Amino acid sequence: MTSLKKRESGPHETSRAQESTLGAFIRKARQDVSMTLRDVEEATSKEVSNGYLSQLESGKIIKPSPHVLYALSHVLSVDYEMLMHRAGYILPNASKMKGAKLAQADAFTIDNLTADEEAQLLEYLTFLRSKKKK
Repeated sequence: MTSLKKRESGPHETSRAQESTLGAFIRKARQDVSMTLRDVEEATSKEVSNGYLSQLESGKIIKPSPHVLYALSHVLSVDYEMLMHRAGYILPNASKMKGAKLAQADAFTIDNLTADEEAQLLEYLTFLRSKKKK
């Protein structure tokens, strides 16, 4: 008969696992700025109630809305994107987004149009405006 030895976790392992949760992270951030649950409620103009924050910190709520995370990031002086990441929201890479927006903007600038493209755009714009008048 094979006996399964239960792995015992020491106090350091448990605290590391707890700190990795969103709730534990928010609790630590709140304690770092010496705020009570009610202090946070008041500082967020009651956007985040002390009861909701308690449930969030205890792990009963694991995916709060981005709006709640935004309010908490300001009150607790914590990076909003990091809170979003810890809550499981996928964030696009900021540098990729910036590059994509620049490329898109560059594609639609009037300065880069050929004479033929400009004429076609003006024709299409005239068409769209004539539809609005009807």
